[in-house]
Amino acid sequence: MIVDNKKRTDEIIKRLKKEYPDAHCALNHTNAFELLVATILSAQCTDERVNLVTAQLFRKYRQPQDYLNVAPEEFAQDIKSINFFNNKTKSIQGTAQKLVDNFKGEVPQTMDELLTLNGVARKTANVVLGNAFGIASGVVVDTHVRRLSNRLGLTENEDPEKIEKDLSELVPKKHWVMFPHWLITHGRKVCNARKPKCEECVLKEICPYYCKEQSVNCKV
Repeated sequence: MIVDNKKRTDEIIKRLKKEYPDAHCALNHTNAFELLVATILSAQCTDERVNLVTAQLFRKYRQPQDYLNVAPEEFAQDIKSINFFNNKTKSIQGTAQKLVDNFKGEVPQTMDELLTLNGVARKTANVVLGNAFGIASGVVVDTHVRRLSNRLGLTENEDPEKIEKDLSELVPKKHWVMFPHWLITHGRKVCNARKPKCEECVLKEICPYYCKEQSVNCKV
């Protein structure tokens, strides 16, 4: 019987932190601007595909102005293996223009300012703030975080912003940046979308999904 969701969340964090001590942002980058570009590219696309593309992209374009000096058609060809590459071309070049015009070519360090950039919503802003600047502005919610948060009974919502609110209330702020990385790593290695490896899971006896499937009472 699940008695205390906050206590269970603390236990989830403790176990995942131990299980995945090397969890980190999967998007390759060397600075905040590269992470911003990579995160825009990652929408509805795998991190692996994005990293393949940015390996070449970041050698060709190093700062916002570089993205403005190239024709949209040429840039679109550079990222053509990415889903929705035409829309992302507009977003990235639009963001580069705003960075040059409004922020002296630097990536801003506040949520409100990041949300003024093309192609940037809360998820992207949270990724950049947390991983480039170490600013815990919220909890990143991607497809893995959404799936695992529901399976683990941390939320009943499907909307990313509502899930973020629920997680922000359960997860201590000091873990806001790392918590998504632990969930994402666990989602890729164990808690798969179609066939989760529940018997291998370090969370199974405190996971409502597993307990329901096995008709047993959860601990905590």
